[in-house]
Amino acid sequence: MSDIDACRRWSRRKSERPAELTAAALDLFVERGYAATRLEDVARRAGVSKGTLYLYFDSKETLFKTVVRDGIVTALECGERLAAAHQGSARELLSELLIGWWELIGSRRIGGIPKLMLAECRNFPELCRFYFDEVIGRGHRLIAAALQRGIDEGEFRDMDTDLVARLVWAPEALLNLWQHSYDQCDPEPVEAQRYIRQHLDLLFGGLLEPAGAPRFETRRTAASPASAPSRKSRSKVQHGKPALHRG
Repeated sequence: MSDIDACRRWSRRKSERPAELTAAALDLFVERGYAATRLEDVARRAGVSKGTLYLYFDSKETLFKTVVRDGIVTALECGERLAAAHQGSARELLSELLIGWWELIGSRRIGGIPKLMLAECRNFPELCRFYFDEVIGRGHRLIAAALQRGIDEGEFRDMDTDLVARLVWAPEALLNLWQHSYDQCDPEPVEAQRYIRQHLDLLFGGLLEPAGAPRFETRRTAASPASAPSRKSRSKVQHGKPALHRG
């Protein structure tokens, strides 16, 4: 190999190294969690020295944020572009967003990050805020906007889009957590695509409910002093002792 070829090979390796480091970090974060992952272990997994790792990432927090931005935030950006260019129905848009989330995030190695954050976010408030702002909030706004689009176009019934956006995400979030926990013990593992199709069928059965069907009031209203639950009664409910009034 000539000196020029060696130089070119070294240059390629140098440009590829950040991706190799984030791939190694992702594997360890998913396997061990955030707290138990050490930078020296990431460097070892990537086949470099700890000093080389510090040339690219100055802390574990910076490395973790890069993993999230490369693997999850970029997928959300794809969803935002898809929504902006979408010309079809709101139903089709929601289907594409939910299926796309699973294909780009839930079904891949990066899908282990939501479980990690759920388990450890209270121990790392700064990471919790970062993840909520750049992932949870962004995804929530994307779904809420698609729901509002359906309402505006007369396709969906009126609803509290902020609340319903959470309900739309919840089944896929559960599927994601299940596949990174109980799935290993399940005698009949859940088939993801079948699960998502069933979710969409139930979802649109509610959103497209025929006129005249019974509805529950879900719009947020300002609670009057008489109707707002007291701190004491809320505490009883939270501790499994609801305040029941017998007639």
